[in-house]
Formats: sequence, C-alpha cells, structure tokens
Amino acid sequence: MPRRNADTRAEIRETALELFAQQGFSDTSLRQIAERLQITKAALYYHFPSKQELLAEVVKPFLEEGEALLAAAEAAPDPSARRFLGDYFDLMNRHRTVLHVLLFDMGAVARLTDIIPTLLTWRERAAKVIFGAELTDERLGLAVFAVGGLQDVAFLPVEPPGTAFRDAAVDAALRVLKV
Repeated sequence: MPRRNADTRAEIRETALELFAQQGFSDTSLRQIAERLQITKAALYYHFPSKQELLAEVVKPFLEEGEALLAAAEAAPDPSARRFLGDYFDLMNRHRTVLHVLLFDMGAVARLTDIIPTLLTWRERAAKVIFGAELTDERLGLAVFAVGGLQDVAFLPVEPPGTAFRDAAVDAALRVLKV
C-alpha cells in the first residue's frame, strides 16, 4: 500500500529526530534517513528540500507548544506558579528528544538562528508569569535557575520520569522561587 503524503512527512520527521538524537544533526545524512524509511532520496527531497528545513520541522511542534503555554499563562488573570511550572515540566518532558538534539549538537542550533533568542525569552517570560510586574534582577535570576532546572528533564536517564519525580521537581522549583 502506498504511503499517504501526510504520513510520509510525519514518518520522515520522526525518523530524522531519532537519527539526529542518536548520531547528531551534523553526522546524519538525508541518505541515511531515506534508507531507514526505505524511500528514495528524491522522495525525501520532495517533502524536505534540505536537512535544515527538516530540522526546522522537527523542532516546530516544541516551539509552538512552548509559545502556546507561555501565551496562555501570560493571558491568565492570576496564573498559578505551581500549575505553570508543572505544565513547563511536561512540555520539556514531551520534547526531551528535541532538546537533546538542540543542546548536544551545536551544529543543529547554528542552523536555527532564531531558536536561541526564542528559548532565552521563554525564561524571562516565565519569570514574569511567576512574579508579575514585580520582576527584580534577583527574581529573574531565581526564575532562570528554576525554569532551567525543569528544562534539564531532557537529560534524565529515566524515561519518562514518573509523577513523583515531576512533583518533586516542581516543588523544588517553587522553593527556589520562594513562592
């Protein structure tokens, strides 16, 4: 049975992410992705004209979900720090493979010039969600530390971390934040 177009794109993204995580973005070729999927390189190029475009598509769901999480928290009249941090932890956990690729292969990050500024603004935006207008340098520092710690879930050897771990991580972030 022939592959459907949408299914093929999704399979390519999934396989690319798996290979990028195993070998690194720089050391993974489009040929390897095509071979793993048992499709021609021409079929792969039809869906993704370049490895950089494929990487951008692999990262896109993570960025979109992160933006949606922050926008919803920013729009909330009185956001709960506990709920926001739990949701942030869950986001990082869902996209841990993407984070692994981005943080361990600087070649991948260099090709996505907008991702570093985006991720850095997430920490400041998170701090404003948690502390509101009363954001001092001290509070920003605490928020960067707490949110960065939750982001580190991507590097845990346990997959996926359980509820007890999640709750302990969020509790620790709240203690760091002094809220």
